Amino acid sequence: MEEIGLFYGSDTGVTDDVTKDFVNFWGDDNINVMLIGSASVEDFKNYDKLILGLPTWYDGILQSDWEDFFDEFSTIDFTNKTVAIYGLGDQIGYGEYFVDGIGILAKVIIENGGKVIGNWPNKGYRHTDSVAIMEENTELFYGLAIDHDNESQLTDERLKTWIEQIKKEF
Repeated sequence: MEEIGLFYGSDTGVTDDVTKDFVNFWGDDNINVMLIGSASVEDFKNYDKLILGLPTWYDGILQSDWEDFFDEFSTIDFTNKTVAIYGLGDQIGYGEYFVDGIGILAKVIIENGGKVIGNWPNKGYRHTDSVAIMEENTELFYGLAIDHDNESQLTDERLKTWIEQIKKEF
């Protein structure tokens, strides 16, 4: 099976823990995991299938390592690349910016020729707005939205369901 590059960033360790769970639930060894703080544009060129993970901070700010890498990320040619994104956020405390990071990355990927998979229903979440909501279908996020702060009991099941979905879409 073709190798998949998983790039993620984590400041507090929660996204790190979710990423470890994700890799565990994935169930095979074809994922290469890299912290975005150690990644380069060249690393992205090694994969046609990518999974990206990040939390959104405060009022729609990217996680610090993603923020530092964003200018370089914006130059990547995603033509012929398929990308799935999972993001963490707080839908209660920051409901108007819930998982904005997913949308910020997804829009760059699409603008740069890539295909974003793993769209996730936004029904049942309690946010007020999000850049992660798809423009072409407002009932979906561009990727998996995780609120580990307020709904940690749903994280594992969401991850498992999303993994099955993206395995089919890849």
